[in-house]
Amino acid sequence: MKTIRLHEGKERSLLRGHPWVFDTAIARGRADLGETVRVEAADGRFLAWGAYAPASRIRVRAWSWDEAERIDAGFFERRLCAAIGLRERMGIDSDGVRLVHGESDGLPGLIVDRYADVLVAQFGASGVERHKGLLADTLLRLTGLTRLYERSDAGVRQREGLPAVTGWLRGQGGTEVTIREHGWRLTLDVASGHKTGYYLDQRDSRRACADLVRRFGCAQVLNAYCYTGGFTVAALAGGAQHVVSVDSSAPALQRAQQHVQMNGLPAERASFVDADVNATLRAYLAEGRRFDMIILDPPKLAPSAAHLQRAARAYKDVNRLAFKLLNPGGALLTYSCSGAVSVELFQKIVASAAHEAGVRAAILQRHSAAPDHPVALAFPEGEYLKGLLVVRT
Repeated sequence: MKTIRLHEGKERSLLRGHPWVFDTAIARGRADLGETVRVEAADGRFLAWGAYAPASRIRVRAWSWDEAERIDAGFFERRLCAAIGLRERMGIDSDGVRLVHGESDGLPGLIVDRYADVLVAQFGASGVERHKGLLADTLLRLTGLTRLYERSDAGVRQREGLPAVTGWLRGQGGTEVTIREHGWRLTLDVASGHKTGYYLDQRDSRRACADLVRRFGCAQVLNAYCYTGGFTVAALAGGAQHVVSVDSSAPALQRAQQHVQMNGLPAERASFVDADVNATLRAYLAEGRRFDMIILDPPKLAPSAAHLQRAARAYKDVNRLAFKLLNPGGALLTYSCSGAVSVELFQKIVASAAHEAGVRAAILQRHSAAPDHPVALAFPEGEYLKGLLVVRT
């Protein structure tokens, strides 16, 4: 077993249970890609077992802090059983569920989503890449499924020194899947859909949207960055008189229209706009249009801290436009999925947007990822999605 020795004082984060060891913390030692290493403090004390990534700034991702534990097939089965068992106890009203959420489930770099009878996995770190075959077989055995599609095409793979890989890892067949969510039917393509196919993290926010439309009587709704129309379906199901859905992807809009139809919702109450969101909001403002609810769920604008200032300006601009388009008493559901944008910073950005728009507003709810996306207490980086329900007062 190869050993990684840290510089003096660099063991503190591991001792607090944080799973990452950065390259600058390492005094000596190296290993092969994904190889399990023993991590020691400067004085030789055992700290953790971890997976080594020679090309990554995150040089080691910790598997376990138990010196007696062995990182073998039994270890991975125990971790997967615990993760899947946790979701089974949640009583999630959907057959689209995140089964494994990386570091927060003790499996750094591994994302596994279940869409009906298909598993989709992202192997985003060298450790889980090294054990990919074992993990795939164990996942299928524990879930009783036969097909697993790999979506290891996220940017983090490049930072780990790993190539992008997509395709059937186990099984074969079509990649179109239909899931149910809160009584709605939604379709996705596990080969080409965003993330692993769909935004499961917004499941509870979509239900909240339907409830809010119903309780607040929101007649006119604008769904910006609508993607395949999950929030559109929710707003119509809640009783909205008309929902305008805006996105710059024609295929996504086509699927959104299909979702309205397949859920038996009135097509005449929905319109779809293939255009840039900011330009569309500015045009609506010039036309004097107003809405009772606006949903802003943009893509990740700050993939890293280096993009933070530019992303903050973009978030503020689109929220400012939304506030100006919102009727008094109207509701804004606004989100950020950028991990580099903290909960506190996001609130400040939205507050600044309201101020510049010349409106007063109050937070009624804070939203986060659905509970099948847990956040380990020692790993705050896992809390990437944050949202606010803001009412214009």
